[in-house]
Amino acid sequence: MYPEQGRRRVVIEGVQPEVDGGRFAAKRLQGDNLVVQADIFTDGHDLVSAALLYRHDSEAEWSEAAMESLPNDRWRAAVPLPRLGRYRFTLIGWVDHFLTWQTDLKKRVAAGQDVELQLKIGALLIDAASARATADRGDLGTMATRLRAGNPAAEERIDTALSSELRILMDRNPDVSFATRYARELLVTVDPPRAGFSSWYELFPRSAGETGTHGTFADVERRILPYIASMGFDVLYFPPIHPIGLAHRKGKNNTATAESSDVGSPWGIGSDAGGHKSILTALGTMEDLHSLIKTARKLGIDIALDIAFQVSPDHPYVQSHPDWFQHRPDGSIQYAENPPKKYQDIYPFNFDSDDWVSLWSELVDVFHFWIGHGITIFRVDNPHTKALPFWEWAIEKIKSEHPEVILLSEAFTRPKIMFYLAKAGFTQSYTYFAWRNTKAELTEYFTEITQPPVCEFFRPNAWPNTPDILTEQLQLGGRPAFVSRMILAATLSANYGIYGPAYELGENQPRETGSEEYLNSEKYEIRQWDLQHPESLRDMITRVNRIRKKNQALHSDRSLRFHNSTSEQLLCYSKSSEDQSNVVLTVVNLDSFKTSSGFVELDLVELGLEEDEIFQVHDLISDARYTWRGSRNYVHLDPAIIPAHIFEIVRIPRPREIDLYGRARETER
Repeated sequence: MYPEQGRRRVVIEGVQPEVDGGRFAAKRLQGDNLVVQADIFTDGHDLVSAALLYRHDSEAEWSEAAMESLPNDRWRAAVPLPRLGRYRFTLIGWVDHFLTWQTDLKKRVAAGQDVELQLKIGALLIDAASARATADRGDLGTMATRLRAGNPAAEERIDTALSSELRILMDRNPDVSFATRYARELLVTVDPPRAGFSSWYELFPRSAGETGTHGTFADVERRILPYIASMGFDVLYFPPIHPIGLAHRKGKNNTATAESSDVGSPWGIGSDAGGHKSILTALGTMEDLHSLIKTARKLGIDIALDIAFQVSPDHPYVQSHPDWFQHRPDGSIQYAENPPKKYQDIYPFNFDSDDWVSLWSELVDVFHFWIGHGITIFRVDNPHTKALPFWEWAIEKIKSEHPEVILLSEAFTRPKIMFYLAKAGFTQSYTYFAWRNTKAELTEYFTEITQPPVCEFFRPNAWPNTPDILTEQLQLGGRPAFVSRMILAATLSANYGIYGPAYELGENQPRETGSEEYLNSEKYEIRQWDLQHPESLRDMITRVNRIRKKNQALHSDRSLRFHNSTSEQLLCYSKSSEDQSNVVLTVVNLDSFKTSSGFVELDLVELGLEEDEIFQVHDLISDARYTWRGSRNYVHLDPAIIPAHIFEIVRIPRPREIDLYGRARETER
């Protein structure tokens, strides 16, 4: 039995981007170009043409873009992505008999051969194209007639046959009757620009008051928004803002017994005052939240909310939907555990419930509720502890209606699960950055997550601290550690965040030795912060955020490249804008206690520089300028002063000479 596609001779393989064979969508930003490459070839000496087919999910018809041939049977096309949402694309390739004929004709003419018969063959190919054509039918007919005619002379007929005009006409009317179509339609999700470049600031709004009393949305609007706007943050993220349960409420420092004055953990969601669609009364009203969102947007800041799918024993869901939870043999509901740790104030949802359909529907409706109130950015708590198929289904439903939504996955878990959640649709992902400290660790990890194939679906968001994470380096390294880790996060990753004001005020006391929990953790009590403290890192953070915004090179991660240095404590890396008009080189001293010095050994090609070229590096932190030459240059960083350089590379114009006729010309360097 013969294959139906026996005359479809073109092979298409090695398509990029393609995530898990097309099972998941690649990620891009609104305004990006979708660049597609593939290996496309056929047997023998025939030449091939190829096209990229693409359409937005809202469109029924495919658009087409011609692909250009690269070396070694590689093909490429780039098309703009102007709309949010999901696009589909696939490829077609065909044996291009006309292009093969035209290329062979050039060779025959160059060899001085008689081409009369070849011109007649070409005329037949043009006739066939004319029959396929509509608007170009007349022009193609004229071309075919010219090739057949005995007059004009052969030279003129050859000129017609090899003309770019004829090639354009034939390209518009190709013979694709035996074209190979790639077996899969691939997906790309287009997210808003803030998904690709953002600076997050995490704040407990209940600590926004000035006198230690319970803070409100109005306090945040009046006091905190101007503060974080002045530092250059563009996302203000709140932990859960819902009513907090009383049953098994945790006390200060996560003690099992709470005092009557203890406010509890915001992640113990739900009371008789409401659940996931309600606001803690002490924070204010829905109208107060709307006012806060409006003011924030005027300052260029988006409010992000925490979505934590778990409940306190007091949550209304416990009474209205008991089947959504796991029941123990004694009839009680199973609280959250991670042995030996116990979280009696939290009931996890049972995704194996017989009533899973209504559970899924309600959880998605939680997102839609807050989207309806103007929230389009969500940090999702522990998504890896919920059913993975739920997220794939839920995110598609959410993004199909609201493609502007950004979802940050807070999953500090095994790499494959973190990657799966990103593939399932989470827009951004927390990373292992907090625990990557050495030169080798940082280089290996960030190379992995910023290069294909991982970068096609995984967008890192680097945080040096969170309310749950106070690393040993921050506990012991003092101010230099806080500065260097912030600079690393802000320059290695286009998306980064800090939990403040703990970060800029250098909060570094653990609950006990060996713990990453904060002493007097804000998760369990209201804290009062001195935002004007003279030792605050506010000015440094402001400077770094300003550098990020002004330098296009820092707005994405794909150009991240690491460079060698002679010191194990000096981490050197660069990022470049797409056209290399902006190149930023960062050097960080990873030792918080000692001065580190040595030579950085630059990959000049990555930096767009020539061998032995003299260039300037402008330190955007200190405003100092240095003249460097070639690949090997000296660096000296004292952590007690500033533990890092963020250099903009400035090319020095070549000297110009005036020749005998008064004309300027560039000289050799």
